[in-house]
Amino acid sequence: MEGLGLSSDRHGAVVVVAVRGELDAVTSREFDEYLAAARRQSDHIILDLTAVDFMDTSSLAVIVGHWKKLTARNGVLALAGARYRYTKTLWITGLADRLPRYDTLEQAIAAVSGSTGDGGDGSPSADGGNGG
Repeated sequence: MEGLGLSSDRHGAVVVVAVRGELDAVTSREFDEYLAAARRQSDHIILDLTAVDFMDTSSLAVIVGHWKKLTARNGVLALAGARYRYTKTLWITGLADRLPRYDTLEQAIAAVSGSTGDGGDGSPSADGGNGG
């Protein structure tokens, strides 16, 4: 059982939270706590869902909760790399149409960095790769 892998990286005023593995009832508390810590660092968060293998409604509740808290203070919660096959609950619930969503992490960083007002250049991460 793979479980959940979480990591974060800062791009100017934006914090990117990379999620790997399964977002489900078992991992939702850890996911929630990790996002709470990320929110203490920035009001502009990107969830990199490129490596998510499964997502259920308990994780959606976590995402919605943090999205509401961020937007209440003029922040942003954007999604990057969500693949329908593994994250279809985003589409079934309509959340994929409500949150800013980008095909790649690089697109998300450029867009969200531009919305912070800090003059972020939207440069891709240092590794330059987009996984696969």
